[in-house]
Amino acid sequence: MGIDPTAGKNQFTWAILDEDCQLTELAGGELGEITALVNNYSTVLVAINAPVQTNQGLLRTRMEKDYSGGHLRGADMRICENELRTRGISVPPTPFRREACAPWIQMGFTLHRQLKELGFQDFPDEAAKRQKMETNPHAVFCALVGQIPLSKPSLEGRLQRQSILLGNGACINDPMDFFEEITLHKLMHGLLPLEYIHAPEELDAIAAALTAWTAVNRQDEFTFVGDEGEGQIALPTKSLLDNYH
Repeated sequence: MGIDPTAGKNQFTWAILDEDCQLTELAGGELGEITALVNNYSTVLVAINAPVQTNQGLLRTRMEKDYSGGHLRGADMRICENELRTRGISVPPTPFRREACAPWIQMGFTLHRQLKELGFQDFPDEAAKRQKMETNPHAVFCALVGQIPLSKPSLEGRLQRQSILLGNGACINDPMDFFEEITLHKLMHGLLPLEYIHAPEELDAIAAALTAWTAVNRQDEFTFVGDEGEGQIALPTKSLLDNYH
């Protein structure tokens, strides 16, 4: 399962893939709905598109050892975020203070905590049947395509992301069906068949679900970045490139 905290009409968007990587559910709702849903599963791996906690000052400590004097710019983030940003993958930093975090990040903190209270353990835990992990959808798409994808809100960016997910095993709608439904009349009147293309938050949720599916079924194509004690970002790739620009 992949869960994406959103800034839209729903607090969360989630996607569920079965063992054959078939999309079995794609929906949105409030925190209570998602916790009730996941609690119905006796065996499940949940990937959440949000940090598990604030940064613990590990990057600042590391930078202080390498640099003396002056203001440490760019130190208020987690090590995993710094590792991605140095490769050209622009992910938002997680501040040291909770109140400084964006609302969607704070929603993610709450979700991580509530799943923990329901008995979910951090992946990997061989003894636990219900586990969770953190991922980042932008980093997932970068890792899968080997470059920075097109703008997420744009039509071309959504088409690209849906193609990336389909090409990497997710059994979802073929985005090429979108083009087959386009006619000159529809273009003239702005009647694009957008029902064939998933919304950005849906694509992010599917990307998270695919990351969880990969962790279970293709362990040699899966990796973590970051410090285990502070928070690691899971990615469906064997290794990362040095630069994604």
